[in-house]
Amino acid sequence: MIGAMKLDSIDLRILDILQQDATQQVADIAAQVGLSTTPCWRRIQRLKEAGVITRQVALLDAQKVNVGVTVFVSVRTNQHSQAWFDTFKATVQAIPEVVEFYRMSGDVDYLLRVVVPDIAAYDRVYKRLIAGTQLHDVSSSFAMEELKLTTALPLSYVR
Repeated sequence: MIGAMKLDSIDLRILDILQQDATQQVADIAAQVGLSTTPCWRRIQRLKEAGVITRQVALLDAQKVNVGVTVFVSVRTNQHSQAWFDTFKATVQAIPEVVEFYRMSGDVDYLLRVVVPDIAAYDRVYKRLIAGTQLHDVSSSFAMEELKLTTALPLSYVR
């Protein structure tokens, strides 16, 4: 159940299909889930209106657009005011190379995933990051090999 919307097995199958390839024609999706085109289209619209489907995007090959180096950046701070957070958040959001940004529990306060073409480009990102806010510790780890990357969320937990 999502909010007041109950998802059935057909909805879940539609979501699974769309997570794999959102460019498929509604008629093709309908055939795969055993519906005619119009009811399938209505379900997809309902999933969008309910906010289950938040957007549809094109996924790019990082190597082919020259950002094949992934850096995980752990940030610790001794500042925990709202003003500091607002400044830090604005600084991070203004850096396009930061593609993911999380507030964490545990020893690390924030975790960023950065994509760049090389170490020199990361150094420029790092300098922009530290120029924008006061940080206690920044630790960078370069991914050596991508073993799994997916945007598809597991649907087995939907009730």
